[in-house]
This record gives sequence, C-alpha cells and structure tokens, in this order.
Amino acid sequence: MSKTFSDLGINKQFVDSLLELEISVPTDIQQKTIPALLNKKEDIVALAKTGTGKTAAFGLPLLQLIDENSTDIQAVILAPTRELGQQIYNNLLSFASNSPEISIAAICGGIPIKPQIERLQTTTHIVVATPGRLADLVSRNAINIKNISYFVLDEADEMVSALKEGLDSIIKEIPKSRRTLLFTATMPGTVKQLIQNYMSKHVIQIEADMKTVGHQGIDHQYVVVEPIEKLDVLLHFLNSKEGERGIIFCKTKAAVNKLAKKLAINKFSSGALHGSLTQGIRDRIMGQFREGYIDILVATDLAARGIDVKEISYVVNYHLPDTYDAYVHRSGRTARAGAKGLSLTILQQEEVEDIADFEQELGITFKQFQKADEQSIEENNGLIWARKIFKTKPNRELSEAYKAKIKTIFHHLTKEELVEKIIADYFSQTNIGNPKAEKAKKK
Repeated sequence: MSKTFSDLGINKQFVDSLLELEISVPTDIQQKTIPALLNKKEDIVALAKTGTGKTAAFGLPLLQLIDENSTDIQAVILAPTRELGQQIYNNLLSFASNSPEISIAAICGGIPIKPQIERLQTTTHIVVATPGRLADLVSRNAINIKNISYFVLDEADEMVSALKEGLDSIIKEIPKSRRTLLFTATMPGTVKQLIQNYMSKHVIQIEADMKTVGHQGIDHQYVVVEPIEKLDVLLHFLNSKEGERGIIFCKTKAAVNKLAKKLAINKFSSGALHGSLTQGIRDRIMGQFREGYIDILVATDLAARGIDVKEISYVVNYHLPDTYDAYVHRSGRTARAGAKGLSLTILQQEEVEDIADFEQELGITFKQFQKADEQSIEENNGLIWARKIFKTKPNRELSEAYKAKIKTIFHHLTKEELVEKIIADYFSQTNIGNPKAEKAKKK
C-alpha cells in the first residue's frame, strides 16, 4: 500500500496545502528523504533525476522544522539560477499556504538588490538564494546567516561553477553545527569534491529509483540528417507538434539566437532564453512560456534550469550535449509529474556512434525517428510559406494607384482561383509536383 505524506510525518496543515495542489502520493525521493530529514540529525546527500519532486522532499520537512517564534533565518536554500530559485520559492509558498506565520524570502541575482536588503530587515525564516547574490549580501553585512540550522544545495551538479566564487564566503558565515542537504541529479567528481569539502564525514546517502523514475515516461529518439537539411527537418517536426509546448536546446548563446531568429522569421510561436539576456527579458519570455503565449523555447542548458512546466510535451537536442549529465537535465524538462514526453536528438552521421555510449551510461534506449521524405519536407515548407503570407502585415507605403494596378490583374479571379495560382507558382519554383524536374533531380 502506498504511503501518504501523513505516514511520512508531515503535519496536517501542510498535507492540506498539498491536497489543494492536488498532490496526495509521495514520490520515491520524497518517501526516502522526508523521514530522514525529520527524524535524523546527519547531513544528507540525495541523488534523484529532475522532475521527481526534490523541492517537496526537502521543502516540506524544512517548513515543518521551522521555529515560527524565532526571528532568525533558520534555513538557506541555494539554487544555480534565478529561475530555479524563483520556482523553489513559489513552491514553498504553496506548501506553506496554511502556515502564514512562516516567512520566506527569495534573494536571487539579476534584479535590484536594494528591495532585497529592505526585505531582509523584516523577520525571515527561510531564504532561497543564488550563490552570487547571497555572497554579495554577506559582504555588505545585509544578511545574518550565523544562526541557520539547515543549508540546502539544490541542483548541486549545475551549481559547482557558480559556487566557486561565493561558497567559501558563505560557508564562513554559517555555523558548523548546521545540517547540509545536497540534492543532485548526477554525481560527477566536482560534486563529490563538494561533499568532501563542505559536508560531514557521516552523511545519509539517498538515491531515488534512478533506473526508472528519472526517465519514466520519456521516449528517447534520434534522427540522422545532412547539415543542409537540419533546419528543414526541425521545422517539419515542429509543425507536427503545433499547439504543443517544447524546448529546443543549443550548445551556445549564438546558436540559440540564430535558431530563434529563424523560427521567428518562419512565424513559429517561440522565444530565446540564455544567460546574456537581461533578467527582465528572461522573466518576460519565461512568463509567456508558462502562460502559453509562446509554444517553443530555444535555450542553453543553464538558462533552462528551473523550467518546471508540466505541459512540456517534447525536448529537441538541436546539438548533441557534451556530457551525459547535460542530456539527463535536458530530457528531464519533459514527462514531468507523471506525464509522457519525447526527447528528440538531431544528429549528423558521424555522431550516431555516440548514441550507444549514452544508452549504456544512462540505462536508456533510443529509437530512430523516421525522418520526413523530401516531398514531405518541401510540402511542409510550403505550409510555412503560406503561414508567413497570412501573418504578413500590409505594406502601407505602397501607393493606392500602384495597388489598384495589381488588383486589376487579379480582379477577374475568384479567391479559390487566386490561391490555386499562388500555390502553383510556389511549387513550380521548388519543383515539387513537376515530374520532369524531380526526375532530373534524382539523376
């Protein structure tokens, strides 16, 4: 019989909040972590894939352990990006909806620091922060973390580089007696070093069902393309997913900008997300994506952290990631909260041999995606062309006399006849539907 949150020791007011969020059955990582955090005293290292409920695994017991009568900051939660920090903050607020006396603050980078300093002058029990901003506040003596009991490092494998500059100054401020809780989706050597440097020798090691949970519901596929057809294959795929939300991953910011521009030119509902954008633009794009105003995000790996949107139906690796860990984080953006999802990787022929390595390392199986044939690609491009015409704004600078001459040429045609002629003209230029041209192309 499945355990409930009450069985794990979570108090009624938090269980009630979870029920309001339609959460009733604990995930594997929650079942293993919550009792350990509530009933034991040791540091915890928890290994679990994205989308498995890690925030509730540490957030619920932390909220329950807070002394509401104290004015001290009692817990600090570090996240690698502002987006993820904001996500954790919002989740904690939801979990604590029936406990208004618990005060939680988000102090992340990318936004003005002065309002955050003012916020910290009022009672605060839990702080959710990015490493750089917290270190900045520490250096300004604007935050007192000398009495915290809990120090949480979330998505530690993605935070190692961000931690290098700020963590030492933060560690100096917090008491040695605190409990450190580290959550990570992967365990590279850099995270092991982090554990050795900053955690006690005796830690409770927790591992969620890594073989199933992390990839459960994700259909891993790959498609092999020639460089010249890569964009056309992607556009064909995106048209087949019209109305669904997805994320396309690129290796670099320049590649993100280039692809996002091409999608915009072809009138796809999309936006770009990378670290060089201002925080205001990133927040606006993320807001549009969350609320369904845009369907496609083109993003770098780090910028996409914290995107916990349940209805992401697919992820596209426009470039094969450099590491297995990066693939785990990318594919984990889909199939969240028990849903199904597709992770499609677009490869060139020389990269196909890498798939076996990903399968062996991650314990997953890739299927080959059936690439659209040449005619389907051309017909899809025709649909994109038609959509571009439909969404093109009229040219107000042309004279009425000139437009009248154009209209005179077409005035005797019906709408259907005009559309037929426009389509015929388009396809005559692409040679689709022209048997002689297609025959010559095959030769």
